[in-house]
Amino acid sequence: MRNTNAANVSALPKIVNGVAVDDLFTTIDAIKASPRIAKFIFRVRNQWADGGQNSSTVDTFYGAGQELNRTVPFILEADEPAVLLGKDKAANAGEYLLHALAACLTTSIVYHAAARGIEVEEVESSLEGDIDLHGFLGLDQNVRKGFEGIRVNFKIKADVSDQQLQELVQLGPAFSPVFDSLTRGVPVTVRGERL
Repeated sequence: MRNTNAANVSALPKIVNGVAVDDLFTTIDAIKASPRIAKFIFRVRNQWADGGQNSSTVDTFYGAGQELNRTVPFILEADEPAVLLGKDKAANAGEYLLHALAACLTTSIVYHAAARGIEVEEVESSLEGDIDLHGFLGLDQNVRKGFEGIRVNFKIKADVSDQQLQELVQLGPAFSPVFDSLTRGVPVTVRGERL
């Protein structure tokens, strides 16, 4: 009877931090065998509503060599706070950028910790970004239009030493696509056409 239970337990997929680790390594092996399936294209479609209000729809994307559709599209609402002439009905674009960075850093930490067999109990982060409106408003050409600096602070609960905790935190910047895009830059092309 014990052997049967032990066999059933070993047959269960290994889940660490909510990540199916066996599937993660299967994906890595599949990409090694067929590098083209590693190419993804993520998309959003945005529609302006009024003033600072607009919304983006997240639906289709390309990945693993095929077009993929979500069962239910995600709608991301955006606005500006009243002090910036908005109606304050949603986060603004800068706050979404901070959210994207937080989400990607967190996922990178959790996934890579799972791959190393490190169990993480909790992860919290706080982010702050500094913007000077002189740039956005065109009042001073020497002032950057975007964030001048972003600070990220993580709190992690895991049974690791202080040194290992710092190594866990560094998994985020080491592997996060959003961190890489922000810190190394990425070519962006913008074009327009009539509706």
